[in-house]
Amino acid sequence: MGIPQLLHYNTLAITGSLFIAIIGFKMWKEKIEWGTLPLSLLLLSLALALLVISADFFVKGAKGLANRAGVSELIIGLTIVSIGTSIPEILVSSVSALKSVNDPQAADLAIGGIFGSVLVQITLCLGVVVLFKGMSIRPSWLKRDGITMLLSIFLLSFFVYSGDGLTRIEGLILVTLYLIYIMWLLIHRKEIREDELTGKSIEVDPNSFNWTTTAYISMIALGLFLAVFAAQHLVSTASDLAVSMKIPQSVIGTTVIGLGTSLPELTIALMAVRRSEGVAIGTLIGSNITDPLFSIGIAALINPLSISETPSQLLDYIIPATIIGSSLAIFMMWTQYQFKRWEGIVLVLFYCVFLGILLNSQFEIISV
Repeated sequence: MGIPQLLHYNTLAITGSLFIAIIGFKMWKEKIEWGTLPLSLLLLSLALALLVISADFFVKGAKGLANRAGVSELIIGLTIVSIGTSIPEILVSSVSALKSVNDPQAADLAIGGIFGSVLVQITLCLGVVVLFKGMSIRPSWLKRDGITMLLSIFLLSFFVYSGDGLTRIEGLILVTLYLIYIMWLLIHRKEIREDELTGKSIEVDPNSFNWTTTAYISMIALGLFLAVFAAQHLVSTASDLAVSMKIPQSVIGTTVIGLGTSLPELTIALMAVRRSEGVAIGTLIGSNITDPLFSIGIAALINPLSISETPSQLLDYIIPATIIGSSLAIFMMWTQYQFKRWEGIVLVLFYCVFLGILLNSQFEIISV
């Protein structure tokens, strides 16, 4: 089946209807200046529905393309999916880098946004995915991609601590290392594909992939666009709702915005875990390689980033929590190469404890 059949595909009709509905309600809200709670909740529901359905559409295209091209589903997750779902982080960090020319505090948002996104994905998002369905982890995934993720986070942390920010040279190093990693994956794609098809953790049914390559590429592009669109509207609507309810901006930034930029990864991983552990793991680990190397590296190339906060919650809380959370997740994967549901609970609790400590440091709810 090709593009003509895709245009009559039920999922495409549903996503298109949700897309038009969100735009219509947003225009209606601005025109009549109606910011009531029911309308905001309706927009939240529409955006969430579009995010879930478009993510499933995206995963179907990514897995089908991998099968057509004879490329490992894990590589698809580590490259196309991880880069695509990191677009919000890339845009936020790049725009923040541009703003930091006149507003030094914008650099804090660029660096903090990357570490915050990594922390959310590797603890809360991964924990939720594991709670949904326990996973088997291939040793090769950990020895190659898991270790690469940890080293990426360590290297970025070292650069930030050693110079209270990032220079253009350090940004160039990060981007170069990422490109080398991607090239290595593509050069060794056949060996990775063979490893993926060995065993029973991933099953491939050739009869289930009956779309053309062009159709699968269209699914990926359209699904990704709609997922990012839905995530952005979900974040903006939730943020407006929080402001109207007089919730502090720091709470909004730490929860709504931080989680919002990770919604594409979370939703795509949740949809993928039923069909492909390779795409699910590849999405979360791959995104946590893309963000600390490529996303922030591009931002530093645009403009050097310097931390302006004194004292800095980024240096005192966020970076250490990201390092500990990432190490904990990799350690759990390494034990018997299984990710069990109770380990997902531990990761979710880790993020909740971190959030409590961060908020307490800001508002001094509990005196220490």
